[in-house]
Amino acid sequence: MNTKTTIAGLEFPSYICNASGPNDATLDELHVLGSSGSSAIVMKSCTIEPRSGNAEPRYARLPYGAIQSMGLPNLGYRAYGEFAPLLQSYGKPIVASIAGLSVEDYRVMVDTFQESDVDLIEVNLSCPNIEGKPQVAYDFEQTEKVLSVVSRSGTKPVGVKLPPYFDYVHQQHMAELIEKYQISFVTCINSVGNVLVIDPEKETPILKPKKGFGGLSGSYIKPIALANVRAFYNLLGDKISIFGVGGIQSGVDAFEFLLAGADVVQVGTIFEKEGPACFGRIEKELVDILIAKGYHSVADAKGRLKFL
Repeated sequence: MNTKTTIAGLEFPSYICNASGPNDATLDELHVLGSSGSSAIVMKSCTIEPRSGNAEPRYARLPYGAIQSMGLPNLGYRAYGEFAPLLQSYGKPIVASIAGLSVEDYRVMVDTFQESDVDLIEVNLSCPNIEGKPQVAYDFEQTEKVLSVVSRSGTKPVGVKLPPYFDYVHQQHMAELIEKYQISFVTCINSVGNVLVIDPEKETPILKPKKGFGGLSGSYIKPIALANVRAFYNLLGDKISIFGVGGIQSGVDAFEFLLAGADVVQVGTIFEKEGPACFGRIEKELVDILIAKGYHSVADAKGRLKFL
């Protein structure tokens, strides 16, 4: 079974990789990803300066996922540029993920990573957990300012990590900007922002930052993620590549994203819970499904969603 696939023309050895977020902030964690079954090394979303992130408790597992308000703890973009050549020996794509706090931040980081040893640059427009900072991708005027800067920065493929959209008009508007600025890939979706989970015994939220509001991930958000992947596949087809992310815990989940049109899926919440063994397990489960259904590769099934 051939599970090789591509993002922006770059070959991925298999269909499953990690999502930016859990266990990818330090060099040691990135080496673990390099040695794992993840088909890429996706680094932590980074900022200009190192950040310690929000106050604890800021992450909590839930029955079907997790809620978090991490606040982008990271080592600063310079560190991840320095890590990239140390990770090349694993022979898999290296993905930088950047989260600017201004348009100038995005410009500086993309320019720097264009001159680095990373293979793809993911521009995170959708972090819901920075106090006082809105999600850029919900403001299309601000999004266009960012895309106009990052799209003309170099030859390495640049993509955008998007929040969940709940209205097709918003997906259409974003698709128009993606086409206009020749963005190479989208990652959808980031966690569903500003949800609240309460501990009824303590009568408090279970997180401390933002008075308990945080981003929801895991199986809770899979239907939303599938809808966004399919919408962008319908709108843009083969003009871009799609990373699908949100609630992928099994081969069945990965297969659903494949039918919806995702080129590669990223796993985050289950990676935090199970560790690196999850990549091989999900990949094997996906292969078993493809074989049972008579497909010879992931490309054979991509986008083949049938309608009633």
